[in-house]
Amino acid sequence: MLLTSVSGSTDMKPNERRETGQRDMFRSRLDQIIDMGHPLVSLAGKIDWHFLEERFGALYEDVPGRPPLPTRLMAGIALLKHMHDLSDEGLCDRWVENPYMQFFCGEEFFQHQLPFDRSSMTRWRQRMGDERLVALVQESLAVATRTGAAKPSDFAKLTVDTTVQPKNVMFPTDAKLMHRARERLVRLAKANDLALRQSYARVGKYALIKHQRYAHAHQFKRANKALRKLRTFLGRTVRDIERKIKGKEELEAIFARELHLAERVRRQDRRQRGPKVYSLHAPEVECIGKGKPHKPYEFGVKVSVATPVYRCKGGQFVAHVMALPGNPYDGHSLAKVIPDIEKQLGNNPNRFIADAGYRGHTAPPAYRLKVYTQGQKRRMTDQIKRELRRRSAVEPVIGHLKSEHRMDRNYLAHRAGDAINAVLAAAGYNFRLLLRWLALPCAQILAACLDLLRSQTQLKTV
Repeated sequence: MLLTSVSGSTDMKPNERRETGQRDMFRSRLDQIIDMGHPLVSLAGKIDWHFLEERFGALYEDVPGRPPLPTRLMAGIALLKHMHDLSDEGLCDRWVENPYMQFFCGEEFFQHQLPFDRSSMTRWRQRMGDERLVALVQESLAVATRTGAAKPSDFAKLTVDTTVQPKNVMFPTDAKLMHRARERLVRLAKANDLALRQSYARVGKYALIKHQRYAHAHQFKRANKALRKLRTFLGRTVRDIERKIKGKEELEAIFARELHLAERVRRQDRRQRGPKVYSLHAPEVECIGKGKPHKPYEFGVKVSVATPVYRCKGGQFVAHVMALPGNPYDGHSLAKVIPDIEKQLGNNPNRFIADAGYRGHTAPPAYRLKVYTQGQKRRMTDQIKRELRRRSAVEPVIGHLKSEHRMDRNYLAHRAGDAINAVLAAAGYNFRLLLRWLALPCAQILAACLDLLRSQTQLKTV
């Protein structure tokens, strides 16, 4: 599909792109220099971009101002990033070099420069939020249905599991957290021309090194002595800043967040229960233990992933994904996950398969008897037993989401970034499966037959 801007207005709705047949004497059209049978070109023609424009465009209003970037451009860039496991900067470099990526995003002529700034990707993600970006996952399943890669009945029975989406943070220790909290306070004081009595830069670094070496040598009494020094240095810095900003409302507002985090780090204990600070730049991070021998604890957010029980023709698609802040018990998460699955898929699944971690679940009353867990003895039939043996099929899907679609380390900020990254990873995974499906000759023949059958059906109804 060839798209170009058709609106020259200055309202706040995006200048969406539509098909034109325009030619340029000095430039060749992309459809004349690329292979129109390439899977990415075929995928661009199968996606309902009008649906995405309606869902994402509902956020904007018709008011005077500079119009935002076209929806197809920004949605296409978000998909390409997670389909090919690229950073924002890496995607920008590759987009300028790759005509297929430009065609997928709606360009008619080859662009030698980026039509957007890299920071536009961040602002677009923040503006949309995970509740609107879910439309990308919905469209991926719709494309799978239209191309014959999946059937609507495939999503009647789902397997549900949870995993951890790690945040981009270093492994937390009390010593490193207190040292970093003091450094951040000193840096902020210097930026605001606030003279401190002492910065503890040299002795603080020396105490951190001593603590790490003593702990490595299992000399824990000496290590704890160095840790107490670090706590003392942090407390002195906090009190010094509080004395000097007292009564100055502007400075109090600037230092409020950093002082709050520093005080939490100084007072928390390794063995305490409840919320703790594991990272100063991402205080929303949670410590989650999944019982893995090689990785006892992970620091990030819990994510629920749902896939069909049986493999679709095009692969094991992700039917639903959802971030679960607060580290809830797996069984208790179904109270939020199942209604969201109904809303996203538009149908009511008749069976959920889960592992033993979902025992004692709190699913909605209508689904209380439709959730089956491993080890369950009652209400078991031969068919349900076969489906329970398929439960582990969700594990490789989680592995692909992490290793190939940027769920292994989340670089997006705040809790909103956790939810956005999970949704985009699922959308990128599904569209990557569709790329492989469309690359098969038999899939192209099947998709053409389905399109012909659909058009004939529409003519009969008219």
